[in-house]
Amino acid sequence: MDTPPAEFLASIVCFLFFFIVYRRRRSDHHLPTNWPIFGVLPAVMANLHRLHDFGTELLGATGCTFVLDGSWLSRTKYFITCDPANINHVFNANFHNFPKGPDFSEMFDILGDGIFNADDESWRSQRRKAQLLMVQPRFRAYVTRCCREKVENGLLPLLRRISEEGRTVDLQDVFLRLTFDITCNLVFGVDPVSLSPEFPTVPFAKAMDDAMVAILHRNIMPPACWKLMRRFMLGRERSLANAWIVIDQFVQENINKSKGRFISDGGDDLLSAYIQDSAATVNSSDKFLRDMTVNMMLAGRDTTGSALSWFFYLLCKNPRVEAKVLDEVRKPKETTAKGKELVYLHAALCESLRLYPPVPFESKEVATAEKMPSGEMVEPGMHILFSIYSMARMEGIWGKDCLEFLPERWITEKGVVRHEPAYKFMAFNCGPRTCLGKEVAFTQLKTAAAAVLKEFRVVMVEGHVVAPKVSIILQMRNGLKVKVMRREEII
Repeated sequence: MDTPPAEFLASIVCFLFFFIVYRRRRSDHHLPTNWPIFGVLPAVMANLHRLHDFGTELLGATGCTFVLDGSWLSRTKYFITCDPANINHVFNANFHNFPKGPDFSEMFDILGDGIFNADDESWRSQRRKAQLLMVQPRFRAYVTRCCREKVENGLLPLLRRISEEGRTVDLQDVFLRLTFDITCNLVFGVDPVSLSPEFPTVPFAKAMDDAMVAILHRNIMPPACWKLMRRFMLGRERSLANAWIVIDQFVQENINKSKGRFISDGGDDLLSAYIQDSAATVNSSDKFLRDMTVNMMLAGRDTTGSALSWFFYLLCKNPRVEAKVLDEVRKPKETTAKGKELVYLHAALCESLRLYPPVPFESKEVATAEKMPSGEMVEPGMHILFSIYSMARMEGIWGKDCLEFLPERWITEKGVVRHEPAYKFMAFNCGPRTCLGKEVAFTQLKTAAAAVLKEFRVVMVEGHVVAPKVSIILQMRNGLKVKVMRREEII
């Protein structure tokens, strides 16, 4: 006998109801509901505006690690963790079993075949070459010169003018322009002069921001959804496609200029070094140079600008720390040569990077099944997500004062900077993929921070709300609105 349509529909509704209740009861009660078809996507979307803190709450409630089933649209399991033991295992102990993987490179396709996307021999070859070029004394001297000149001739005059006019400024915008100009100099050998009183619109910089936001949405949405949107150029995928065009045009123009300049006198920048090097010339097609420079621009501009912004935000909220940093940077020049003796400033920067890492999460794939240090099994096809942002907020990792801004935690009893293992302090990644630009970043951070602090007092605009932006890079959603005031002359 056929089941009447109404009864059949009622049966389906009952089935779904009990299925949902069953899934809720059988899963960890701390985790969001794993809905049929959509998985945990509804909970993620509901908390998208506070995604990093939402993840931190889940990780804190589940002991730093949990596993989630993806939606029926993705059929992917996610192993999510901020456990240092798991991080050490993946990034160090068994590095080769956890590649970036094809899903990652497709998601970050705008980076092409550059070092961030590469695995295996392609990655090893690119890393060897980049490391060789970046440790050269000539390039190190060029980094120091570019930073100093841009700060002295661009940043300080701009802040003086803003201070004299008594107007409010978005300090995050200022720092992103600063690091954009410096990074363009380091990578291409040209200064786009985006850091100027007119605050000109920089299409390339905006395109990079749009691309990173779109890629974060790819990380959240089921692959089938964003790939469908990409095919029909909808929503964020249209924005990404438009950004891609702007990025390629900017990079190609600068590659052409660099090649023309190289014929006459060469240059100290990375692109000139790649073109000049005979070993790289074989592979230095415009596609290779494009991918290399886009990866370097992302690594240098966005991350350092973000780090400076959060550092000054924390100083605004912690006058005790600001006073101690100021006291140190005001010492005679001979005692702080090249920033090597700026121990407290270095410690404060590390503490800022701990709380607000420029790259708030990392991801890997699994090559072969194995048991993780935390006890869970991972299998091929699983995606592993590491929340660097959450790790700083775990009492079990950094102590009961983990939420406090305490540079002192980075200074030993002997008065030197304390070393913390990279799998605990992941601001510069960890293991074989440790960031090659770490020293370049600290040179920029120290040069800019010391110069600004010595001359200006930065005060946040009353009522201004600072919160992380939902993007691949941890920028501030509303910027950093401040007043900049000249410090009184020291008598």
